[in-house]
Amino acid sequence: MSFDHRKYRRFEVPNKPDRQWPNNRIDHAPRWCAVDLRDGNQALVKPMSPAQKQRMFDLLIKVGAKEIEIGFPSASQPDFDFCRKLIDENRIPDDVTIQVLTQARPELISRSFEALKGARRAIVHVYNSTSVVQREQVFGLDKEGIRQIAINGAQLVKEEAAKYPETDWVFQYSPESFTGTETEYAIEVIDAVNAVWQPEQGQEVIINLPATVEMSSPNVFADQVERVCEGVKHREHITICLHTHNDRGCAVAAAELGVMAGADRIEGTLMGNGERTGNMDLITMAMNLYSQGVDPKLNFENMAEIREVVESCTDIATHPRHPYVGELVFTAFSGSHQDAIRKCLVKRKDGDVWNVAYLPIDPHDLGRRYEEVVRINSQSGKGGVAHVLERDYNIDLPRWLQQEFSRLVQKEAEDQGGEIDSLTIRRLFEEYYLAVPDGWQLQRYDLHRGDSGISATATLSSGREYRGVSKGVLEAIVQAVTAELGQSIDIDEYNEFAVEGGTNANALACIRAVIDGQNYSAASLGEDTTSAMLQALFSIAGRYSDVITDNRKLA
Repeated sequence: MSFDHRKYRRFEVPNKPDRQWPNNRIDHAPRWCAVDLRDGNQALVKPMSPAQKQRMFDLLIKVGAKEIEIGFPSASQPDFDFCRKLIDENRIPDDVTIQVLTQARPELISRSFEALKGARRAIVHVYNSTSVVQREQVFGLDKEGIRQIAINGAQLVKEEAAKYPETDWVFQYSPESFTGTETEYAIEVIDAVNAVWQPEQGQEVIINLPATVEMSSPNVFADQVERVCEGVKHREHITICLHTHNDRGCAVAAAELGVMAGADRIEGTLMGNGERTGNMDLITMAMNLYSQGVDPKLNFENMAEIREVVESCTDIATHPRHPYVGELVFTAFSGSHQDAIRKCLVKRKDGDVWNVAYLPIDPHDLGRRYEEVVRINSQSGKGGVAHVLERDYNIDLPRWLQQEFSRLVQKEAEDQGGEIDSLTIRRLFEEYYLAVPDGWQLQRYDLHRGDSGISATATLSSGREYRGVSKGVLEAIVQAVTAELGQSIDIDEYNEFAVEGGTNANALACIRAVIDGQNYSAASLGEDTTSAMLQALFSIAGRYSDVITDNRKLA
């Protein structure tokens, strides 16, 4: 069959038993370089228009990106024109450095410097492929031949930069397909490039180690990065950068472990757009740091705007489960999850360290609302339903009613086959618990305390009047209603709550009673606890009366 694993070989793991990176922690953000306008743009079915490029550039500035790779101007006229537009129209903030990419070829390097003429500060990123497969099957060159391409490219960059002394130049070199290159050979090529650029003499140099194709697990990549950091000359004078791709789905993990291994700088794109399975996702890695109490030096507080701009410029819809960005990433449908989230949020006080079950960060930090956290479907439980009522309507249900009502909501969700929104939950609560049977609406009540206890009188909309005397108001009216119905009413559950706001009532009463062996439940919102309590009782009596009437009609 065509699906045959035998055509592949295990990645050769470098021998590095002295690795130190597993003991390290990331306690500050790396330097970030956003490559949405180069790597991200060249991966699009329809590349960005000039207006879209400007919009993306402005977004990157807004979120705090200080280094932005704006294109490949030597290979693309639109990229050249956009570079000139940014410079000529003075659209680059003083604290932002633009970067361009070029192959290590004379005409392309020269053209790149033409595109950057007049820039205050710029990074020229030159690369050539060094991997075994590229050497042997693409270029047909030996190690020395590939190394000489890198040296020649470095020399040309240095010569071209000297023609434009008004610009503060930063040189960047990538041994492309670093992950497929023998690590010791990569170090040799890097040292050869730095021998030309001489970072120890003051020239700012970035050495980029690209996982052009992700070929191994992240720990192996970290070993490679650590070995380069140990082995290159003049390490203290150069910036080690990583550019990880997501072929194995581990680009963020590889970048994080690479920083632990000694890297200083990370290249990536917002939401991970890039060739094949994508680039390293800047938002995910930055927010991972944020969730650990590390300032990411990027601001994603308006995630809705970021998502809208990226989608508009790339024409790529965001997956609903995309980390930190997707519509559903802070949403809990599971009943146990909802219950845990609700309990944690209730206990949390302003100023507390964030410690909420199932929510690694506070959705508010990204401009999200708690309305988006708990959503209800057939998988949801009592905690989620209770949370929605409490959150949206300030209705706090007792546990027994949470359990009872959640079963009704679950059945509705199963019948509909989808999600139940907040308005539907409120409608169901009104229908099953708050609705008052005809003629059973409480109009007024009167209470007097005497030697025999409390004398209570209640008048309904039907004109019927109920009188009773007992030690409590509820017991007094229960006696009167029992006499009329001819059935005892046993109060099984009773709770009353003050309502703080969000409704026209000041109190909520919830009652479950047993009449003739059947459970009847009702709730009522009233101006005071007594009126709410009495109305809930009369609603139960009315429902029992309606059931008796219906049974007689059927008989």
